[in-house]
Amino acid sequence: MSAEARLRELGIALPSPPAAAGAYVPAVRAGNLLVLAGTLPMRDGKVTHAGKVGRDLDIPSAAAGARLCALNALANARAALGSLDAVRRVVMVQGFVNGVDGFPDSPKVINGCSELLLEVFGEAGRHARAAVSVNGLPLNSAVEVQITLEVG
Repeated sequence: MSAEARLRELGIALPSPPAAAGAYVPAVRAGNLLVLAGTLPMRDGKVTHAGKVGRDLDIPSAAAGARLCALNALANARAALGSLDAVRRVVMVQGFVNGVDGFPDSPKVINGCSELLLEVFGEAGRHARAAVSVNGLPLNSAVEVQITLEVG
């Protein structure tokens, strides 16, 4: 099943592609790779999941933020490609969690992103990944993801 059909089947409507918030572009194509800029959990121009994970947010809430990051990234991919059906596979996810000092559960948070990609792309959604805790993120976001796709 195509990615676009799968989104419809899941009842998922992608948000409007978020605009770049600085001196960069949301997506760059290099050969058969589409590298997406880092995305935050934003809706209507506002961060929806802010603060430190482990203090201000629990893991399930932060994982929901990571899922929203992925939806925003897919919106940018669709804008760059015209359709998510051009995606052959998800290659890499880099996930950053604004965690309290010593936060050990970044992988559990970034699963929110990874699980969405598996839902949408099936086996082609399996990817390499880094999930790290950091001391801060733009706009005090709780999470940020950056995704690289193989495209046709």
